[in-house]
Amino acid sequence: MKKVFVSGCYDMLHSGHVAFFEEAAGYGDLYVGIGSDKTISELKARKTVNNEQERLYMIKSLKFVKDAWINSGNGLMDFVHEMEALKPDIFFVNSDGHSALKEQLCKDLGIQYVVSQRIPHGGLPPRSTTALREECRIPYRIDLAGGWLDQPNVSGLYPGPVLTISIEPDYEFNDRSGMSTSSRKKAIELWQVDIPAGDKEKLAKTLFCFENPPGTKYVSGSQDSLGIVLPGLNRLHYDGDFWPAEIEKVLDDEILSWIEKRLWLVPLYPRHNDYDVLSNTDITTEKAKALSLAADKAWKALKEKDIRLFGESVRESFEAQIAMYPHMVSSDIFDVISKYKDQALGWKLSGAGGGGYLTFVSEKPIENAIQIRIRRAE
Repeated sequence: MKKVFVSGCYDMLHSGHVAFFEEAAGYGDLYVGIGSDKTISELKARKTVNNEQERLYMIKSLKFVKDAWINSGNGLMDFVHEMEALKPDIFFVNSDGHSALKEQLCKDLGIQYVVSQRIPHGGLPPRSTTALREECRIPYRIDLAGGWLDQPNVSGLYPGPVLTISIEPDYEFNDRSGMSTSSRKKAIELWQVDIPAGDKEKLAKTLFCFENPPGTKYVSGSQDSLGIVLPGLNRLHYDGDFWPAEIEKVLDDEILSWIEKRLWLVPLYPRHNDYDVLSNTDITTEKAKALSLAADKAWKALKEKDIRLFGESVRESFEAQIAMYPHMVSSDIFDVISKYKDQALGWKLSGAGGGGYLTFVSEKPIENAIQIRIRRAE
């Protein structure tokens, strides 16, 4: 029998996990590496519901599992030592657990890399740990174009918009991944389970002030709090201030559905703790203008549902960003872009870059990518 290796957190064990193990075991004898409590705390910025010894006990008891252990490493690649020792024939991952680093490691070690199709067991509903945590429905956010214009040192040179969408927490995005996880944690401190009823702009300003109290050294951009709190698609126009001078909202289901079907997120890895995107910046009026014009172009494309114009404008926005903030990208991120760009019309990094997720614009499915749902409800 071939040896098949999988690795993950497997907290709150549910039928989706078991179906994943069943699918993996169809390729051979299944070995499971489990993330330690410390690793999960670092990646997810939360404690586990079931500690590592409970999770190990339950997983080793499953009939599909040949053997299991707690991985000795840390971070997204905490399993490397165990995988090198096991020498599996196949490394099996979930679509939202895919990353270029894992795929490259398998190439280096001569291991077959297989991505799960997320097939639920016959008749059972699809399950995910995030879905079971529905007690917290606070969204994440994605900035589609214009990111960095929410900083006065950029929009003060040339005003322009940041385009954001509020996305449902169907996935538990890693901490420090450019999905406004820091602002979301502050929102959870304020509101616990969901955005409360009331004036959403005032609620977003409350969150922004809570996250950036007087004396804050680095002020988080208000697109984070607004992107989380305001449902749908939003155009936040900045003109040299931390708060937008104008907000335009789109809740048209036809436009939001059009966006959902054409955005594909490819996981990278969380930003490193010593990541400093603000070093060696080159912020000029010309580059701020290029970012502003690209975001305006993206807004026009979205309202007209013009996929080619949208892809082109997202790419131009990203290029304008990295011209000002070159540390957003690294050679390995460019390698992932090179792998997928022939399948897409445009691409960008989530948030401030340095890792996180690559967002691709395409009418056709992107290999090993995940899709999101935009929050509609006020």
